[in-house]
Amino acid sequence: SKIVNWTDRNTCVLFGDGAAAAVVGAPIMHDSVNISLSDLLTDWKLIKKRVALASEGDFVIALYNPKSNGRVTQLDEAREIMMKYKKKETIVAIVKNAKRENESVVLTDLENMLNFEVDMLTTVIIGNSNTFIKNGKMITPRGYKL
Repeated sequence: SKIVNWTDRNTCVLFGDGAAAAVVGAPIMHDSVNISLSDLLTDWKLIKKRVALASEGDFVIALYNPKSNGRVTQLDEAREIMMKYKKKETIVAIVKNAKRENESVVLTDLENMLNFEVDMLTTVIIGNSNTFIKNGKMITPRGYKL
């Protein structure tokens, strides 16, 4: 196999969650978790536990695979779990087709996040208790004075 020295390249690879974060500002500058809501390979009970623990720990949460034709209730259930630990005003970014054609971004809050279209090409980023919006960008500070 060939070893590639990435320092010699002008390349940046952004996966779904990272691409979505780059589009909305700086939402994951502090502790964060990525959680798939797909229960095809992971038991739904375990996914719910992960959402609960991440919410209780005040992590920024990036949800991927939030909804499909066959899975329509997982995002609703995840939101209900998060509402037990996070304020309803918690900032939420809904990013569809990040860094692709027809990209769309909605900045909303935990209370209203279900009012927007979400599918398998969407990443939903839920802020922590310090996340805010400034100049149309979602920001989670890391203790530095901004």
